[in-house]
Amino acid sequence: MAHRGGSFRRLVELAFCITGIWSAYIYQGVLQETVLWSTKRFGPNKERFEHLAFLNLAQSAVCLQWSFIMIKLWGRRGGHAPWWSYWSAGITNTIGPAMGIEALKYISYPAQVLAKSSKMITVMIMGTFVYGIRYSFHEYLCSLLVAGGVSIFALAKTSSKTINKLANPNAPFGYGLCFLNLVFDGFTNATQDSISARYPKTNAWNMMLGMNLWGTVYNLIFMFGYPQASGYQAIQFCKTNPEAAWDILYYCLCGAIGQNFIFFTISRFGSLTNTTITTTRKFVSIVVSSLLSGNPLSRKQWGSVAMVFTGLSYQIYLKRMKKAKIIKKKKKFF
Repeated sequence: MAHRGGSFRRLVELAFCITGIWSAYIYQGVLQETVLWSTKRFGPNKERFEHLAFLNLAQSAVCLQWSFIMIKLWGRRGGHAPWWSYWSAGITNTIGPAMGIEALKYISYPAQVLAKSSKMITVMIMGTFVYGIRYSFHEYLCSLLVAGGVSIFALAKTSSKTINKLANPNAPFGYGLCFLNLVFDGFTNATQDSISARYPKTNAWNMMLGMNLWGTVYNLIFMFGYPQASGYQAIQFCKTNPEAAWDILYYCLCGAIGQNFIFFTISRFGSLTNTTITTTRKFVSIVVSSLLSGNPLSRKQWGSVAMVFTGLSYQIYLKRMKKAKIIKKKKKFF
């Protein structure tokens, strides 16, 4: 009876995690598409919000405050990585997401989501040529499915309705920015892993605080470091159009809440479960974008979406099998 009660509680917790991650990031995607992708116009002159880099500053500032509050409420004292150790990861974590957001000027939101889902390709390229890692046939098959799906989506003809919503339609440049975003993310993840290895007592809140502290500093310099910097224009735009300011705040809060659910999911169910939830969320985001925002996809594009998520699902399956083999070996050893 106790076992059944424990299983039911775990199921409820899992449903809670799925609901939290999906709700936060799907709504953030809707805001990102309307505010950043410029489908929304503000004020009597129907102006676009062009200052996309300002979103990175706002997101870093909100997440910095959020993580500080979480540490004060539930954080442990001592043993964590010092704040200055995040300076290099802060640089790549500032530049990478900025490129991902900037890409929305040139490609549609579904295209950006799909391109950023191909992170495994950049990881394997860096692993092969930088670290000399050899991958299995199944891992190359996953990458081939993902790379093929993204390529087909990019080459397929985009509807004129979708193109007309873009600020500066330029698919090669937009996909190039997404690729650079993934490369910088790879360096960020590697640096974070190194920090976690050197300071094992560092928890998610400490890392979130350190990363966003440096992100806020770098973005402040970039946005307000010289008289004609775009940060002043962004502030003026928000003063003139308070609705844009509220949308930006909601966007940032979704990101902070989403990170909370991700950290909770990893702590309770592991990174593999979290990867499964976030991967399916990306697919749902594409469907929501197609239905709500009027971004029709052709049959060929839907087929490419299916290819990408088949590859990602197969990758998750391989990770589960690998984890199961390790557990089996440990049981035999003991």
